[in-house]
Amino acid sequence: MRVAGLILSGSTKDNLDKLTLKRTSAAVPVFGKYRAIDFTLSNMVNSGITNVGVFTQYNPRSLMDHLGSGKEWNLDRKRGGLFILQPFISPQSHKMYYEGTADALFQNLTFLRRSYEDFVLIGSGDHIYNIDFRPLFKYHVKNGADITLLTKTVEEGTSFSQYGQVITDENNRVTQIYEKDSKYHSNKIFLGVYFINKAFLLEILYASVPNGKFDLLKDIIIPNLSRIRVFSYDFEGYWKNIKKSVEDYYNINMDILKEEVRKELFYQPERKIFTKLKDSAPPKINVNAEISNSIISDGCIINGVVRNSVLSRNVYVGAGSVIEDCIVLQESYLEEGSIIRKTIIDKNVRIRSGKKLEGIGNEINVIEKGAIL
Repeated sequence: MRVAGLILSGSTKDNLDKLTLKRTSAAVPVFGKYRAIDFTLSNMVNSGITNVGVFTQYNPRSLMDHLGSGKEWNLDRKRGGLFILQPFISPQSHKMYYEGTADALFQNLTFLRRSYEDFVLIGSGDHIYNIDFRPLFKYHVKNGADITLLTKTVEEGTSFSQYGQVITDENNRVTQIYEKDSKYHSNKIFLGVYFINKAFLLEILYASVPNGKFDLLKDIIIPNLSRIRVFSYDFEGYWKNIKKSVEDYYNINMDILKEEVRKELFYQPERKIFTKLKDSAPPKINVNAEISNSIISDGCIINGVVRNSVLSRNVYVGAGSVIEDCIVLQESYLEEGSIIRKTIIDKNVRIRSGKKLEGIGNEINVIEKGAIL
């Protein structure tokens, strides 16, 4: 089955505070040496997709630097490959930005028309999960669907108002979607992944976007559920969205310290998660260091105490320092005697000797990229 992949890299409507001041949500670091987009991109490649476009417009530099030519995902190829799809001005269009998912697709019809694939998989670059999409492809064809949505049945306590709630009949055909409704309707939520017949996608884009319908889900799919065949495919594994809040981002990173989550995300022989290589030296753990239940990435030098924390590449922890329940991003330098608890430290931050930072109660400190404290 020939499938083209499209990845949405995030908008201004995230809740990650200082973490997305200088980068899009898909480029936010996770789990030490990865970026959020690595998961959706690797899932597509592992499912046999070799033609992938990435929509980006907000703070794209960090994301573009990370993706490069697509070499790490085997997408530096003559046929297909990796394409960065940004808004542009032309004689036919004077828009400086995408107004929604459907508008982003419509502005890049050339990519769709020139692709030789018969189906399109659309996903989000800020979701964390490991999936083989091929069973979904077969399910779509078996049901004669126009569109198949990836969904998940979640537990009580989930903030349903942040997700689309999906109602299905006995055959898993979608009958209603309540997009970010404050009322509870269903514990089945939409995971932001669409699988669509390409010819049908082109047809609905031509019919809708010129008439001011810019959102694929709210403006096109939901009003036409009775007329088109939309099915739900339920995913049962680990899935998280990093951009809902700083607290969610923190908890997702802490999840990687759990063995069962690590096994599901990273120990699948045929579903590896790829990322950009840096060729850093292995971490150096000196004689006075103490480390427990933590991820220590390449290039780190540890002289102090690190507990229940995730450290990205090339982080320095000075002697006498205590790092506990923290996320420390790349190239940060924590001088001797600093004490940091329940804090997210962005890239290139320097913490002076003896400095103490600690989240109070459920509050999580976020230190901006490049700060000196």
